Amino acid sequence: MDGHAERATDKFLEGYNCAQSVFYAFCEDLKLDPEVSLKLLCGFGGGMGRKQEVCGAVSGGIAALGMRFGRGASDDQSLTETTYTKTRELIDRFQKRHGSYICRQLLDNQDLMTEEGHRYFREHDLRNKTCMLCVQSVVDIVEHIMK
Repeated sequence: MDGHAERATDKFLEGYNCAQSVFYAFCEDLKLDPEVSLKLLCGFGGGMGRKQEVCGAVSGGIAALGMRFGRGASDDQSLTETTYTKTRELIDRFQKRHGSYICRQLLDNQDLMTEEGHRYFREHDLRNKTCMLCVQSVVDIVEHIMK
């Protein structure tokens, strides 16, 4: 591993969530303050606050794409469609690799808001066997899209 993948993996292993880890990996390229970036993406982990909706890694990737290609106050409106197209590409490629981009489905339909779901998550090492792979996949896809 090198570059973005290594930065994302290191952050994830430090205990940051999937969204934070992915977005953090691109902070330097996007000229963003790492501390602000970690705080900004904190609520997106676990499919948005453990609601297990869109995978947090995917959300982190979408945020990175938005920072790279998105429309700001003085930008042309066409950048919105560019960003939407790149967002769909990320989601479609991720879904093709993993079968879904929904956190709950990726985690064997376990409810992380319950003790039983949490226990299953730990006992089956889903953080490393699933979430880590999702983080690495999103980084790979985002790198490809940003080229």
